[in-house]
Amino acid sequence: MTHDYKRNGTTSLFVALDMASGKVIGETYKRHRHQEVLKFLGQVDKAVPKDQQIHIILDNYATHKHAKVIHWIERQKRIFLHFTPTSASWLNLVERFFSTLTQKQLRRGVFHSVKDLEMCLKDYIETYNQDPRPLVWTKSASNILEKVERARQALAAAST
Repeated sequence: MTHDYKRNGTTSLFVALDMASGKVIGETYKRHRHQEVLKFLGQVDKAVPKDQQIHIILDNYATHKHAKVIHWIERQKRIFLHFTPTSASWLNLVERFFSTLTQKQLRRGVFHSVKDLEMCLKDYIETYNQDPRPLVWTKSASNILEKVERARQALAAAST
């Protein structure tokens, strides 16, 4: 940020990534409460063919674990939530999409209003979905799990 940076507001971007195709479902909301989480989960539910299971990887943000969200999920037969460990957002492949979005669309953007920002996000998602590509892990599962174990040991040693 520069000395003359002016923040014109914020928005919350919710994104669901289809790992097989690379296509994303995205929506912006003024807030990030359990109500918005439920709206977005409903949107994902409607967008995915009924014969498919939906596995959603989330961080441990409180609204994702709100009692009403958990109750809604418990009533669903095909939707499953999986929470990443604390400080392990890199395990969630949708974070790679957020990184690309930031690099290609947001980093040097100038948005004079929240509406401008939201339009930019929606335009990017629409363009991205015209030629989606699956996001692929660059490390093997064993390399990733080894790194997770090293991090777990380091955290355990630091806390003693």
